[in-house]
Amino acid sequence: MARGRLRIYLGAAPGVGKTYAMLEEGQRLASAGADVVVGFVEPHGRRPTAALAEGLEIISRRAMEYREASFTEMDLDGVLARQPQVALVDELAHTNVPGSRHAKRWQDVEDLLDAGIDVVTTLNVQHLESLGDVVRQITGVAQRETLPDEVARRADQIELVDLPPELLRRRMLHGEIYPSDRIEAALTHYFRVGNLTALRELALLWLADRVEEGLQRYRAEHGITTPWETRERIMVALTGGPEGDTLIRRSARISARVPGSELLALHVVPSDGLTHGDPATLAAQRALVESLGGSYHQTTGDDIPEALLQFAEAENVTQIVLGASRRGRLSTFLRGGVGHRTIRRSGPIDVLVITHEHAAGSTSALRLPHPSRATGPRRFWTAMLLAAITLPGLTGLLVLLGEHVDLSLALVLYLLAVVVIALVGGLVPALVAALAAGLLADYYFTPPIHSLRVERLADVTALVVYLVTAVIVGMAAGTAARSTYQAVRASSEARALSRLATAMMHGQDLPTLLEQVREDFGLEAVSLLERDTGHAAEPRWYVVASTGEDPPEHPYDADVDSPVGDDLTLAARGSPLSSDDQRVLGACAWPTPTAGLLRTMPKRAYAPQPSTPGPRSSSPRAAICGAHCVQPTKRWMASAASARIPGRAGPSP
Repeated sequence: MARGRLRIYLGAAPGVGKTYAMLEEGQRLASAGADVVVGFVEPHGRRPTAALAEGLEIISRRAMEYREASFTEMDLDGVLARQPQVALVDELAHTNVPGSRHAKRWQDVEDLLDAGIDVVTTLNVQHLESLGDVVRQITGVAQRETLPDEVARRADQIELVDLPPELLRRRMLHGEIYPSDRIEAALTHYFRVGNLTALRELALLWLADRVEEGLQRYRAEHGITTPWETRERIMVALTGGPEGDTLIRRSARISARVPGSELLALHVVPSDGLTHGDPATLAAQRALVESLGGSYHQTTGDDIPEALLQFAEAENVTQIVLGASRRGRLSTFLRGGVGHRTIRRSGPIDVLVITHEHAAGSTSALRLPHPSRATGPRRFWTAMLLAAITLPGLTGLLVLLGEHVDLSLALVLYLLAVVVIALVGGLVPALVAALAAGLLADYYFTPPIHSLRVERLADVTALVVYLVTAVIVGMAAGTAARSTYQAVRASSEARALSRLATAMMHGQDLPTLLEQVREDFGLEAVSLLERDTGHAAEPRWYVVASTGEDPPEHPYDADVDSPVGDDLTLAARGSPLSSDDQRVLGACAWPTPTAGLLRTMPKRAYAPQPSTPGPRSSSPRAAICGAHCVQPTKRWMASAASARIPGRAGPSP
């Protein structure tokens, strides 16, 4: 039997018209021929609302006694026995009278949905579990009835019923919400304009986040990588240099001018480990980003512009903020700066280059070329070493053969060497080898011998044709090597995903899944950390579960950290994630409507303990996560999609 569909009318406060809208929808469905019943409706003495229920079949309430008082609740068994197409059930967050089948009405609704009955219901934003502390700070009232966020997030449709604060207060004055004896107290306390405005904004932002989840899920399902500017996301690139503070503050000011925008900071770590930023400076810059309401990220990549743009595409970034280059003019002219190359490849993403005091007068020296983007540093330097050994050795052998070797034979053998070098190391070593071989052929086998002068036109033509052919063949061989590397990587990703999917389908607990991630990546230790948002000045972190020796207890202690949500982070010691890993993680971030469960799980479902090393599988939170590990853990477990890939530390698959 197909599961029923859930539709929620969400409001910022009582009296905005949620129940009225629910009954209007019931009347519309009934007039269209649907079988609609009223499972439970609470008009609160409002005549227009009660009148709208007329004409609809109403399932009689169930009378219950509790502490010598009479109560009525929805007759769940009666609705299930009636088996309508649609049931109207008011107040989803309501707590049932003790003795009912379930403690909460949303659990009754789950039974109706499991029975194939569509449910239309109502909910106030202050009843969402994740917003309880915020609502208490705004209104001064603690909410006793709460609803786990994941229940609302699983709804097929959520419609916001909205009224401006002034109009809602006018309805209150006219007696359309509360009885006359409660109006003055309500207007003075809960229904103040400031409270209503803040609750309205909370409802809009919460609903916007759910819309964002749906958009990300749609983009992932359809393979869309081009950014959609539905929401401004401003990413600042950090090098670990002293200009970072200036860039962060400037980016924060840009973000502050755009309501609803998001600030991200990204540091790219080269895989060769030769040019890391200063750890203390990066730690201070990370703290500055988080204090300004942004989030800090780290990725690995040898091609910095490519790593920046891959992360930007995965996170749907709309603006990239870069600092003006600190490199010298000669270095920038010969190779091009990061800003220039990023702008050239950015496509629809805006790139802002910000000047700073450290940009002027910089005289950075030229650096060695980066390793091949296709084959990684190890194969790059292996190919360069192979060229340094093969070309002199081949030249010496040909010189020993003397008169038996002419220019054409030498060029053919050199071309063969260039092809082998290209297959090992890619395009750059092939080009270096082709140029070196051309010079050797000119010096040793082209008259006049032992001179770089060329006298005969035929020899000039042969050398030019050789160089062109060597470049073309090197490019083709480099492309083939890159394709082979990518195919091997894709196969390894698929095998890693298959192993993780099998582990999750078998119901493995959270520490076991963390151990799977640790082994696949060849990491030393992995922790799932949760931030205590009650300490705004200096956030405190708690270990939900961990594995390995000396697991990190804070994100800034980790070599790898991947945010799971607002308060959860996967932190690890070992080699950092590459930009390809980050892209796979972004693509798998929203696989199902319940994928956000780790972020929205009620905080009161467990009692966090201070961070301590070692596994924490016995914690209640870990037990909860283990019970739901098939879908909810996909958000952070997706980072293991690129485990055991070529070029990464750790055992091969």
